[in-house]
Amino acid sequence: MSLADTARATGKAIRTLGVAAALAFGTQAIAATPAAPVAAPAAAASESAAAAPAAAAAAADTADKGSYVPMKPTPGKGQPVDGGWTFQDQYSPIGDQGLWMHDYVLMPVIVAITLLVLILLLVVMAKFRRAANPVASKTSHNTLIEVIWTLIPVLILVVIAVPSIRLLAHQYEPAPKGALTVKVTGYQWYWGYTYPDNGGFEVISNMLPEEEALKRGEPGHLAVDNRMVVPAGEPIRIQTIGSDVIHSFAVPSLWFKLDAVPGRINEKVLFIKEPGLYYGQCSELCGARHGYMPIAVEALPRAKFEAWVKTQPGGTVGPVAEAAPAAVPAAAAAPAEAPAADASAAPAA
Repeated sequence: MSLADTARATGKAIRTLGVAAALAFGTQAIAATPAAPVAAPAAAASESAAAAPAAAAAAADTADKGSYVPMKPTPGKGQPVDGGWTFQDQYSPIGDQGLWMHDYVLMPVIVAITLLVLILLLVVMAKFRRAANPVASKTSHNTLIEVIWTLIPVLILVVIAVPSIRLLAHQYEPAPKGALTVKVTGYQWYWGYTYPDNGGFEVISNMLPEEEALKRGEPGHLAVDNRMVVPAGEPIRIQTIGSDVIHSFAVPSLWFKLDAVPGRINEKVLFIKEPGLYYGQCSELCGARHGYMPIAVEALPRAKFEAWVKTQPGGTVGPVAEAAPAAVPAAAAAPAEAPAADASAAPAA
């Protein structure tokens, strides 16, 4: 074989080896490329799964926004009435107990003592007048009478004291664990309602002009622009404090009155038996516009109360607050799935 033939044979062999090498490396590259798409769908699936609860919560929150509609007042309920001369109808258990004590304990005692004194005065005026008794008696002591007029008042006070002390004790029983807390702050001359259990937002409440109140169908000097909204049918922890001077948060139809003192927190339980709108006023002289600090308490079913909370800036409720932390572990799981996909793709290479 000549030298030229040898060179041509060598070149042909080199080209054959190059083609074989190219085919071998190309096959390995094609086999390795599907590993990347496997990881991508896994990551996308984890991201979509993590985003699903957040999207659902956002959709529910959007549906709840604007679902609150202010309640219209019921004539004669939770407000003064024309010609009224006694207590307003009560809508709290403490109010029922207090009204019972007034009607069946205090009033009978007051009426009986008043009639007794009136009868004694009439007897004395008739029997011991000068015409009927020209010579006055000089009696100065009577042991029996003195014992009677000492013991009977003591017994009367004991009869009054027992239900009085029981009523006071019930009014200041501590709120149960988990009760909703509302912090009431008295300002000159308006109220602020803070909800620490629902995001800590504060609602500022001012009196409406009389024409605006009447336009809304509410009583003048009692209607406000923003009400204190609470759930009905459950105990509520009311905490009061004054920002400047002493105020007093009082709602007659709920048998509720608690002073708001600067630098000191007072606490009392409020329980409203049924939904409704209940009006009150500041009951402690607090300055020039003391008479312009009305109170409007709107009691709603729990679901409607939570819908109202969601309309407030920063307002949160239990289920929403729990959903937000739950989304964090789901989002954190997405990066962990990517290394797992890479590890499963490694043997394919």
